Amino acid sequence: QVQLVESGGGLVQPGGSLRLSCAASGFTFSSYWIDWVRQAPGKGFEWVSSINSGGDSQYYSDSVKGRFTITRDNAKNTAYLQLNSLKPEDTAVYYCAARSVGIDYWGQGTQVTVSS
Repeated sequence: QVQLVESGGGLVQPGGSLRLSCAASGFTFSSYWIDWVRQAPGKGFEWVSSINSGGDSQYYSDSVKGRFTITRDNAKNTAYLQLNSLKPEDTAVYYCAARSVGIDYWGQGTQVTVSS
């Protein structure tokens, strides 16, 4: 059974940090790119970051570049998103997705709330 489970979300003050995890099972994790996508309240999905299957190429949206870092550990079937210098506009549900040719899997999301 394919599963992607996000964790690590929570309530944090502006300027704070969080580390999101995306634990995968039921498929060959190391063959898939990983995307992080978020959805703010009342808004559509926004792509945040991607990492290739080998973990040596990372991509970021302009809104998070320099503040967020995506990594993966293929031995642990887990991807991570380090969120630093958080802003209120980063408040959203964060989803990880595993992507290959013609196939993608999504997790259930984890809530990140940035507020004082």
